[in-house]
Amino acid sequence: MAVIKAVCISDKKGVKKSPIPVAVLRENHGIEGDAHAGDWHRQVSLLGEESIDKMRAEGLTLYDGDFAENIVTKGITLYTLPVGTKLKMGEVLVEVTQIGKKCHTGCAIAKEVGNCIMPKEGIFVRVLHGGTLQEADVIEVLHD
Repeated sequence: MAVIKAVCISDKKGVKKSPIPVAVLRENHGIEGDAHAGDWHRQVSLLGEESIDKMRAEGLTLYDGDFAENIVTKGITLYTLPVGTKLKMGEVLVEVTQIGKKCHTGCAIAKEVGNCIMPKEGIFVRVLHGGTLQEADVIEVLHD
């Protein structure tokens, strides 16, 4: 079963995010209080705990939000989901809009941890139906 491991936000772009106990996601906006929220296609970023563990295996000490991800998941291989896939996370409904991203040259995350996995294994979604989201909420892949 796939679940939410952590929800994280920051008030600036390009920096690590900090975990919060409960997030409010707004339709066509993203997570309230997060710098990446807004009317665009990358409202919320997701990264799998399994991807983060690959970096930990290289000896890095990493925490939720270190790659500027909004949502850390467990039990789902995010980067294999096609664009257009809908996910129900708790009471929130999102749609995958992008797999990976071009990494900013010398971004703070890559400088600090030595490498960034968001460009290859992170995904981005837009919020179709808002609500609250927190650790242990179940993630379900919806099939049309």
